Amino acid sequence: MTLPMRIGLGQFNELTDEKLAFIKQLGADDFLMNTPRLPGDKQWEYEDLLTLRQRADAAELRLMALENVPVSFYDKAMLGLPGRDEQIAHMQTTIRNMGKAGIPILGYHWMPNSVWRTQEPAVLRGGARGTRFNLAEHDPAQLTHGRIFGEDEMWANYEYYLERILPVAEEAGVKLALHPDDPPVESLGGVARLFRNFEGFKRAMDTFDSPNHGLDFCMGCWSEMAGMDYVIDAVRHFGPRGKIIYVHFRDVQGTVPCFNECFINEGNVDPLVVMKTLKEVGFDGFMITDHVPAMVEDSPWGHRGRAYAIGYMAAMLEVVNRMDVHGAVKLAA
Repeated sequence: MTLPMRIGLGQFNELTDEKLAFIKQLGADDFLMNTPRLPGDKQWEYEDLLTLRQRADAAELRLMALENVPVSFYDKAMLGLPGRDEQIAHMQTTIRNMGKAGIPILGYHWMPNSVWRTQEPAVLRGGARGTRFNLAEHDPAQLTHGRIFGEDEMWANYEYYLERILPVAEEAGVKLALHPDDPPVESLGGVARLFRNFEGFKRAMDTFDSPNHGLDFCMGCWSEMAGMDYVIDAVRHFGPRGKIIYVHFRDVQGTVPCFNECFINEGNVDPLVVMKTLKEVGFDGFMITDHVPAMVEDSPWGHRGRAYAIGYMAAMLEVVNRMDVHGAVKLAA
């Protein structure tokens, strides 16, 4: 089934009737779940995955992706520790079960010590809050895993993992979508961050070049790296190669080593230009809001912030779809 570039929703871990209704009310047909709360401390089982997909089907929605397994599913694999082969075997089973259940994408990252942010959050317009990061406020001597894991070691671990995981994904019909390091700095907690720049992604995509391997293209993280031009250059490089599987459509103000998340129309990039460029390079996946600012009286998940961002994205997509080759917008009759 061929689908156009479109809006989706995501970043929740429980599939409730309220979430299904909210997605439909916002005009989306696609969603993803982030680290869904499923039974199992080593792998996800077919029956549990099938239940998620069937609930989506019953709501006339498409469950397009599961973004992230628990870090404990593959932390030894990321760090090259004893027990990694057992974890990899469980991950192979999880991917086979996803394929059998009809869930076509697994988003993944290579951050054993996860996403980092700095307290307190930034204050945005009207008193809304956005997460921030300032490298200078973190202890450079901190070791999250007891010692330093250098870049060469982390690359060797990554290649060992993908050599064993990607063939299973190909066989199962599941696409693997790689998320950038967030924040995209050289190292945090003594652990090297591989996917902090264009060179890291190019190496990963060139080394493991497969229709089943591509990017969870986080516009916000690419913006954190170096701003607007870096985002557009990455879209123009990876997009025509079919390597952008889906998009996190968010932005930040500033770049590493100091930035904060913000409203979609107040960041480093021109979001309309990015969406137009995605269209030009043939991107035909879905775009989700990812993180959003915390607005007044919002829910912990951010219903108000997400509704604002989705409305903005939907309007831009309509404009882009009406543009001719010269950028003129055709008005409705």
